[in-house]
Amino acid sequence: MFEVARYDGRHRLTGSAVLGAGMALLAALVIWVYPSFGEAFEDADALLEAYPDQIIQLFDIQTMTTLEGFLAFELYMFGWIILLGLYVAYATAGVIADDVDRGRMDVLLAMPISRAQVVREKFAAMVVPIVVVNLPTPIVVFVGSRLIDHPIAASDVLAAHLLSIPYLLACAGIGLLASVVFDRASIAQRVALGVTFGLYLFESLLAETDSEALGAIAPMRYYDPNAILLDGEYDLVGVVVLLAMTIGLVLVSQFWFARSDLN
Repeated sequence: MFEVARYDGRHRLTGSAVLGAGMALLAALVIWVYPSFGEAFEDADALLEAYPDQIIQLFDIQTMTTLEGFLAFELYMFGWIILLGLYVAYATAGVIADDVDRGRMDVLLAMPISRAQVVREKFAAMVVPIVVVNLPTPIVVFVGSRLIDHPIAASDVLAAHLLSIPYLLACAGIGLLASVVFDRASIAQRVALGVTFGLYLFESLLAETDSEALGAIAPMRYYDPNAILLDGEYDLVGVVVLLAMTIGLVLVSQFWFARSDLN
């Protein structure tokens, strides 16, 4: 049992470690740049006034005068919500479709394993990159903030990464559904990228409008780095919603794949 998850998970360890190191380096770069940015622009928030309102709304920029606000925008909005969200959706979109596309799925299903179990375990293997990428960066952020004399509370740093895991799982769920709906990996991956980024734009542009409620379908609504780092607020209800989204997407994916024709 869980042989597929263990096999896929082991083969994702190296790539996940490289990705985690890359994100940690990005965090170090952002922290290293912050003091110079603060000195160059004594009132960084005044600089934001030159930005179009649509850009401020799109990236949910609250402030850049503090390290917390700078990290929320430069690292977590770009690095976690956009880049990692897209990466996880893209990578998961290939877990089923690639095997079908290459003719390997028939061999896998010849084993005493159900289609639902294949979907479940392929998805479970994606927990490896999602967890591993969140291991080195909080250490870099915590230590780096103290090295430049702008310490950030360890609880807030830890929460920013722990609460990103349900968000990334929901993005993986989007990729999983694309992976079972489309039997060509390239198409599934493009659809997963498009849907994930489209949901980000949809939720961002609907914020503070009369149609704001429609943005509730987007996972991005339930992970807010600004609230965590600037206000110390942890949206546990959002965590429940994201986990419910993930479970729902996995169940629908299992149902779809169990009834798919692989020929």
